[in-house]
Amino acid sequence: MARLALTGLAIVALAGPVRSSMPESELPVADQMVVDKSARTLTLYANRRPFGVIGGIQLGDAPIGHKRFQGDERTPEGRYWIDWSNPDSSYHLSLHISYPNASDEAFAASQGRSAGGMIMIHGQPNGMAGRMRGDWTDGCIALANEEIEYLWETVPDGTVIDIVP
Repeated sequence: MARLALTGLAIVALAGPVRSSMPESELPVADQMVVDKSARTLTLYANRRPFGVIGGIQLGDAPIGHKRFQGDERTPEGRYWIDWSNPDSSYHLSLHISYPNASDEAFAASQGRSAGGMIMIHGQPNGMAGRMRGDWTDGCIALANEEIEYLWETVPDGTVIDIVP
């Protein structure tokens, strides 16, 4: 499985834990992430230049299609942002995605339903060694614990996240 690695501004995928040759104080700061659901990748950008990619991301139990309603187990698609972080999550760290937006809420309301919420990028369940298999979230994006730790250091609140089919 590919893991995030950082070497200058090149995208590099390596097996093993996240590593960087840069001191932590010199890590890049992401201003955009692109999640490609079909490719199962999360790419980090700074100043429109990619600096890292995480492969093998895990999605909701129903990974195809845009999240429409609470409980549909889909991962949203569209442009959102990271609006807060939770160090005390039930999963190993979590970054909140701003879903639902006004359009998501309006669509769900037009169908007499809730759009849901609490969509996060997070690690594996607390206390679990290794990684769960397959898609297992209720619509979140799950990573290995080392990968979410890297995002925790490089992705500030306000970072744009584009989630594409």
